[in-house]
Amino acid sequence: MSFLKMSRLFLTISATLVLASVALLVLWGPRFSIEFTGGTLMEVRLPEGKSKIDLTASLQTFDPTREKLGNASVSALHGGGDTSYLLRMKLLTNEEHLALLDHLQSAFGPVTELQFTTIGPSVSQSLRQKSFIAIAVVSVAVVAYLAFSFRKLPRKLSPWKFGTLAVVGFIHDVLITCGIFVIVSHYTTFEFDTLFVTALLTILAYSVNDTIVIFDRVRANIISEDRHKTFADVVVKGLRECVTRTMHTTISGLIMLFALFFLGSDSIRWFILALIVGTIIGTYSSYFIAAPLLVLWRDPKER
Repeated sequence: MSFLKMSRLFLTISATLVLASVALLVLWGPRFSIEFTGGTLMEVRLPEGKSKIDLTASLQTFDPTREKLGNASVSALHGGGDTSYLLRMKLLTNEEHLALLDHLQSAFGPVTELQFTTIGPSVSQSLRQKSFIAIAVVSVAVVAYLAFSFRKLPRKLSPWKFGTLAVVGFIHDVLITCGIFVIVSHYTTFEFDTLFVTALLTILAYSVNDTIVIFDRVRANIISEDRHKTFADVVVKGLRECVTRTMHTTISGLIMLFALFFLGSDSIRWFILALIVGTIIGTYSSYFIAAPLLVLWRDPKER
């Protein structure tokens, strides 16, 4: 199977996944955390012998209908040999806060409250806007940077195409990652929070970096290769030259991420899982989305 035929197959698969992700974002929608909707953070330390399971069960007995606490989540925080638990809930009044603390003390005995923080709707709206602005600014900066870096290309190949396709690649990665985590949030306690936005920006950076390495190799081959070779052959050679480097980088990164996922704190587990998913998708898109589109964007006579 030729490179172009194989590319069209993968592009069709990716387009289907992107459309499915957009549909999930519209129909199910992301379940936002209190950073984006407003709510309460409460950190407590339980008596020795009590666990996260006990705390979760106690919250369910306090609010069986989820009218007071909403979709409360519990994360374990480890530090200094002691374990504390971070509770994320809907916005609580002072009376509800005191009632919850009394409930926990009656269930477990002496419970130490380490912090109690509320996030209002105006703050959450500001965080949501800044998250979208961050991704938009990065997109524009990447296009401009690559257009400038690749400005001296032969064969009348526009440098703007390189920047645009790098952005197309990471938008593909971000949308599919979001679609996957919409499904995850539908069946688990995962919520879209500022840490997940950080993961998306990290995925974006990894995807762009991998794509730039491949594009730079293609640029070098355009300059050095026989001008009678087709552009598709030049791109395929660049991909082959980058495979070993990409595999080493990706596998070593995934080893570290899987170690953190299984051995790290519960509070960063979803963040690490997002990085794992994004790393895999980002590697895929560099080879099977950005590079093929670079070929297909050319005039058919020049391929």
